[in-house]
Amino acid sequence: MRNMVTLIHTLADHGDDVNCCSFSSSLLATCSLDKTIRLYSLNGFNELPYSPLKYHTYAVHCCCFSPSGHVLASCSTDGTTVLWNTQTGLIMAVLNQPSGSAVRVCRFSPDSTYLVSGAADGTVVSWNMQTHKLFRCGSVKDGSLVACAFSPNGSIFVTGSSCGDLTVWDDKMRCLYSEKAHDLGITCCDFSSQPISDGEHGPQFFRMASCGQDCQIKLWVTSLTDFLGFELKYKCTLSGHSAPVLSCAFSYDGQMLVSGSVDKSVIIYESNTGSILHTLTQHTRYVTTCAFAPNILLLATGSMDKTVNIWQFELKSHCQGRPGDEPKQFIEDWSEEEVSLWLCAQGLKDLVSIFKMNNIDGKELLSLTKESLTDDLKIESLGLRSKVLRKIEELKVKVESLSSGIPDEFLCPITRELMQEPVIASDGYSYEKEAIENWISKKKRTSPMTNLVLPSLVLTPNRTLKMAIDRWLETHQK
Repeated sequence: MRNMVTLIHTLADHGDDVNCCSFSSSLLATCSLDKTIRLYSLNGFNELPYSPLKYHTYAVHCCCFSPSGHVLASCSTDGTTVLWNTQTGLIMAVLNQPSGSAVRVCRFSPDSTYLVSGAADGTVVSWNMQTHKLFRCGSVKDGSLVACAFSPNGSIFVTGSSCGDLTVWDDKMRCLYSEKAHDLGITCCDFSSQPISDGEHGPQFFRMASCGQDCQIKLWVTSLTDFLGFELKYKCTLSGHSAPVLSCAFSYDGQMLVSGSVDKSVIIYESNTGSILHTLTQHTRYVTTCAFAPNILLLATGSMDKTVNIWQFELKSHCQGRPGDEPKQFIEDWSEEEVSLWLCAQGLKDLVSIFKMNNIDGKELLSLTKESLTDDLKIESLGLRSKVLRKIEELKVKVESLSSGIPDEFLCPITRELMQEPVIASDGYSYEKEAIENWISKKKRTSPMTNLVLPSLVLTPNRTLKMAIDRWLETHQK
């Protein structure tokens, strides 16, 4: 088997079992029985200056980023779900589970409107993220809620219980469906963000995976169409683990599914066929959590051995490239083949032939516009054109950050430069003072990050972030 996955880093900062890990586009969060949450930059996996985050008085069971990556939620046996500002490490809100029960799982909706928290007594709460107030409450009839996943469009979410039930809820907390899925209890569930395109299913069909104490991983197909309503159909069971499976997650492109188990192994499956691509056995105790990054092929696995392993996938795993065909850091120097590799890694494999036909190399890639995609490359789909342009912008930002070596959270979202005088606007985000003042002076009352109207034009100095930047400069500019 080709060696397409490599262990590139091991984090060993926690003092007890690692319970969960989660990626944003620039950060990795981990949480533990040691009551802390730790944050690392994806640029070198250096721990942020204000990490670890401390508030919880008991074990932290779960952590997750908002889709923008600017808010981190953590939940604990202490009955709270805490919202943290990832730019400063400061607490934004403490959400108390109404029942006071231990909170085992939390998840943001894809549009960041809601946060769902599930507790050991079977209660599930939806929190309004604008007001940080309780929106709706519900509960399952038996068992603890230990798993939760939102559908890609946010119209439904699924919870899993320690009694083995998968329960489907709509965004108004109405129970749509419930099924006994795993005999000995569910431990985790996840939706693939990519629709199934196998000829049998249409664009509104998505895969969902669940795993449990019965040592099994089950794959399901869900339909989210207006005219069909919601359906959940069992497709198959994946074998490979010899003990309870504690975690499962899809890669961002939907092509891989990973699982971690009490048997101390991590198994990576090919989503379409269910075939095993890799078995990783570096952890020395139960593997409790696994997570893929949202836009690059990185995998984190956490364990009761107190460590988190970071794994990197070579791009050739998704395109037939030659060994060493990783794209260069400078996009302008990419060959046509390297552009093709990048397209495959972004889930845009169908465009490879079009780009090759038009001799798109790195320099051409950077010059692509909405007009050239339409007129020259004849890409008819507006959604596809928008995705290509968005991925190119993400690529530019990532490479700028890597080449500068500056942690992404220290860069102003407007100028993408290191902040010298960071201020917090009323949208909760930090900006360079002059940049946000110029933005507002041009009669833009909207947030640069959310496009929503700013409730206030007051700008507050972010002294914590300023101190973190100064400390970083001291250590990196000697």
